[in-house]
Amino acid sequence: MAPNNVLPIWGNEKTMNLNPLILTNIQSSPYFKVNLYELKTYHEVIDEIYFKVTHLEPWEKGSRKTAGQTGMCGGVRGVGAGGIVSSAYCLLYKLFTLRLTRKQVKGLLDHADSPYIRGLGFMYIRYTQDPKDLWEWFEPYLDDDEEVDVKAGGGHVITIGEMARQWLVKLEWYSTLFPRIPVPVQKDLDVKMKARNAEKQQQIMEKAPRHIADDEVNFGEAEKYASSSSARRRTPTPPYRSRPRSPAHRRSPPQRRSPPRRSPPRRSPYRHRSPRRSPPPRRSPPRYKHSPPRHRRSRSRSPKHSSGQRRDQSPFDYARELQREKERQNRERERSHRRSKSNSREKKRKRSRSRERSHKHRSGSRERSHKKRSRSREKVSSKHRSHSKDRKKHKKRSRSIDHMNNH
Repeated sequence: MAPNNVLPIWGNEKTMNLNPLILTNIQSSPYFKVNLYELKTYHEVIDEIYFKVTHLEPWEKGSRKTAGQTGMCGGVRGVGAGGIVSSAYCLLYKLFTLRLTRKQVKGLLDHADSPYIRGLGFMYIRYTQDPKDLWEWFEPYLDDDEEVDVKAGGGHVITIGEMARQWLVKLEWYSTLFPRIPVPVQKDLDVKMKARNAEKQQQIMEKAPRHIADDEVNFGEAEKYASSSSARRRTPTPPYRSRPRSPAHRRSPPQRRSPPRRSPPRRSPYRHRSPRRSPPPRRSPPRYKHSPPRHRRSRSRSPKHSSGQRRDQSPFDYARELQREKERQNRERERSHRRSKSNSREKKRKRSRSRERSHKHRSGSRERSHKKRSRSREKVSSKHRSHSKDRKKHKKRSRSIDHMNNH
């Protein structure tokens, strides 16, 4: 392969712009040193990607523990924070050692066997190519609908287009960082993304069905016939015909047919006329003389009569109901007030009883303590008296003894 076809590397040509922690774990892993060392061609690496890669994270699931580390040791420098590097990143670095050509990278992006081969192709471009050229590489694939599960252990399924859009905008990718994009280039990418989204929205609006106004509607034969028939029904018929008819076409006046005579129904000999109904008994007057008269519902079901009666009754009934509701609320307030008063009285009684009990208890305890003190004082005083008597007796004895000795 001619050296002119090799795709140039942007940035550090030795580390592939990878995180130092990830790079050292890749170079020291037995999978890269033993298994991938035997692969010498581009197609062999593609087959290895097809069989070995199941996600696009830099670390295998559960192999990296950074829970107790903070600061610079936690995520970037990795002092004792490394884990088992994933086969995806080992194969990515193997592709970097092969120094791929533009055609080979394009084959990675358009590969039909596995979405992980395409994902490593986009990752190779993101790590090794100039940020100014990222839009030319990624733009044809921003709407790609092929799905890929990028998380170790599964659970984060996204499309190739969504992944490409994310890598153009964000630097973070599962506890690692992509190479930084200069600020002017990032602004240019943002402008292009906004313009592309606006254009796509415009295309969606154009494809949507347009609302046709009533003036612009073109009717078919059936609609025309229906509209003309409705117009005929609306127009009144003229009292005379503008075109006189010939006598041959005149119709004879229609003859009126007499209705058939019906014989009166025969009454059965067993049927007798019912006697006249007795007048209904008078109803008793209302119990309360001052009660308002009840509005009885009339038996006629004509709409005019019922509507007029309802209109007359509605304001009067509403006022009565409102007055009743106010009275009911006043009664409820009075009841609640009485209850609160009774509750407060009961509380006061309970408090007074508890105070009396506490006062009795305190007075009893005071009396007991006073009795104990008086008893102890009496004991002390009796002891003191006995001691004083003994002293007096001793003094008398000593005096008598002295007197005897002197004589």
